[in-house]
Amino acid sequence: QKLYVNRAEGFVGYGLKKDEFVSECSDIDDIIIFRNDGKMIVTKITDKSFVGKDIIHVGVFHKTDDRMVYNMIYADGKTGTSRVKRFIAGGVTRDKEYDLTTGKKDSKVLYFSANPNGEAEIVNVQLSAYSKAKKLAFDFDFSTLAVKGRGSQGNILSRHLVKNVKFKQAGVSTLGAQKIWYDESIGRLNTEERGKLLGSFDGDDRIIVVFKNGDYELTNFELTNHYEPNDIVFIKKHHPDRALTVVYFDHDAANYYIKRFLIETQTIDKKFRCITDGNKNYIVGATDHPEPELHVVYGKKKEGNEETLPLAEYDIKGWKAIGSKLNSKDVSAIELVQKEEVEEVAEEEAEDSNDDGGETTPKTVKEDPILDELLKNRPKTPPSTPVKTEQSKLFDL
Repeated sequence: QKLYVNRAEGFVGYGLKKDEFVSECSDIDDIIIFRNDGKMIVTKITDKSFVGKDIIHVGVFHKTDDRMVYNMIYADGKTGTSRVKRFIAGGVTRDKEYDLTTGKKDSKVLYFSANPNGEAEIVNVQLSAYSKAKKLAFDFDFSTLAVKGRGSQGNILSRHLVKNVKFKQAGVSTLGAQKIWYDESIGRLNTEERGKLLGSFDGDDRIIVVFKNGDYELTNFELTNHYEPNDIVFIKKHHPDRALTVVYFDHDAANYYIKRFLIETQTIDKKFRCITDGNKNYIVGATDHPEPELHVVYGKKKEGNEETLPLAEYDIKGWKAIGSKLNSKDVSAIELVQKEEVEEVAEEEAEDSNDDGGETTPKTVKEDPILDELLKNRPKTPPSTPVKTEQSKLFDL
């Protein structure tokens, strides 16, 4: 299904086809709604449901997603003080309204953003011209705030009346890299370890997708992305410094071509053709492995009629190049050998290891001089009948 919203009137559902499109969804999904009055509600998606007027955000709700972080600035209805908070939705009861403000009457949201990977942006805050503050405009960086529960009232942003808050600069994730999998059965990304691991993503990382028809595309790693499994020959985290190796068939030339190139384009969600034009031309396989191999069978499959070609020997050219022709028209079978992928997690762990013995360096080491002294004086061999002194009780603890 497709999720639509009428923000002003307060309706959401997959039957509002004349209203604003939000995202693709399932008819069994739950959806989360945030309103201008600072209320949050999770409800079952239907054809059309009324959830309250002045909707500022709506999306599919994943109860196990602990990386979706909401950034919010709101004004207290009683004092006028503006507060800022970062929070996760956490566990909820369906159709129950949750107040994200101090609970005072006439409280309202001044700024709101939903961040699938815990991104923290910078906003510009403008105070009222009638304010007695020395600075009527200043920037605020959400990365300076800790992520808390939805019940947190937040930190004071200003005690003066805020005129408006505007987005200024995008930020990066404050939660670290996120592992993303691709489920080939439904063509969707997930974090529940279903399907093929694409890699660990953070900030401006991209996904590279190569299609059978000869196109490639860079996309972001939002979990709402959808890819048609039958059209894809290669999908993985994009590494700009790795050459992409593509093997394709040119129908007019009646031959196979081998092409190695670096992705030079930066535009996302736009397809670029990387093989020769022709409706009957197609890509056999693609990989970014540093040492790709191609298995070729010539004529009838029998001993001596097949070989494995090391493709790393081919020159890396521009993405618009035709590539190198496979010098034989007597090819009966061809396959790009899918070598074991370099594990992204292993690479990251290697970066964290020290130079001595390759052991992982602890992220936090807390020194305690009192405990160090006790350990220093502790007998190497415990007594046969332990005496419960204050010191031994500490060791037991």
